[in-house]
Amino acid sequence: MARPVEGLILKLLVQPRDGVGPLLAGIKSAKKSIDILIFRMDFNDIEAALIAASGKGIAVRALIAHTNRGGEPKLRSMEMRFLEAGITVGRTAADLTRYHGKMMIVDRRLLFLLSFNFVHLDIDHSRGFGVIAKNAKVVGEAVKLFEADLNRQTYEAGLGTFIVSPTNARKELAAFLKQARKQLLIYDPDLADKQMIRILEDQAKAGIEVKVIGNMLAPSSNIAVAALTNIRLHTRTIIRDGRQAFIGSQSLRESELDERREIGMMVRTSTIVGELLATFEKDWASTGFDEARRDAAKPLEKEPPKITAKANRALAKEMAPLKTKLKKAIKKAVESAGKDAQMHGALKLTVKAAVKIAVNQAVQELAEEVQ
Repeated sequence: MARPVEGLILKLLVQPRDGVGPLLAGIKSAKKSIDILIFRMDFNDIEAALIAASGKGIAVRALIAHTNRGGEPKLRSMEMRFLEAGITVGRTAADLTRYHGKMMIVDRRLLFLLSFNFVHLDIDHSRGFGVIAKNAKVVGEAVKLFEADLNRQTYEAGLGTFIVSPTNARKELAAFLKQARKQLLIYDPDLADKQMIRILEDQAKAGIEVKVIGNMLAPSSNIAVAALTNIRLHTRTIIRDGRQAFIGSQSLRESELDERREIGMMVRTSTIVGELLATFEKDWASTGFDEARRDAAKPLEKEPPKITAKANRALAKEMAPLKTKLKKAIKKAVESAGKDAQMHGALKLTVKAAVKIAVNQAVQELAEEVQ
């Protein structure tokens, strides 16, 4: 895995603390060009600043999502206003289910990579993060992605720290999680990808502290999950071992890793990661999560009986009852599944589960009897 970006990360944006000010300052600082990717926008100040920049002769290009949930008329109306102001407007293709990335590039030297949209709800009322980067490789990769999507060409990832769905997000984020040695702190409104959950479960069982602010597909006795109640959660962020972090627009769920355009970046600038860590700890404390109660509620694992060599020989002679139990379990599974399950392919899974349970129970009972 590529090393997270360290140099020339100028600032961490924390919403709602920082507001729209840094974005407006970035637009006003432009000398030659502004490229902006828009999924949602209702901030009149940002629109006015872009139109004013275009009026000054700055080349402004807006790549606008072809669709979003419930807001297409607003997107099309904004396109018309931009075109009338002399802004070059492109519309994303329809090959992906959604173009959900959020970024702005100023003079091809300054990148604003965001987890939040250009809307009041995200900026004024939600927890969101963004970074302002001047790293030449990262900015160059962002320009490359913008050009590919604007011209509806295939984007090929060239930088492991610049995370783009569906191109390299699954691979890079899985590796990022696996390399944790002490702690994973995660903001995610919809953590649901089975592969990623397995990785987190394995890490937690190995002694890694895993905390999630947001929602996870299934409850876990190994992973602490708490909802953010004092403010709306919108960011997707992972802090690893207090030293490195991922900030982006993609949740750890299948559609956002494999079917949509999402954009993120990995950083390891100590001041940035330290600020993320402090914010997470403050937000975690606000959830009121009771770790002592969680630990007390964990089921105690029953220690399996120790089986001696003598017991093993005796156990082999007692396998006939196991065969009978399996026959009964399979017969019961078939009867329970019924004709519909057989017709729709569910029978195989039903029988498999029943056999697994029967084998575990039978072996356990026989072992205890022999002992």
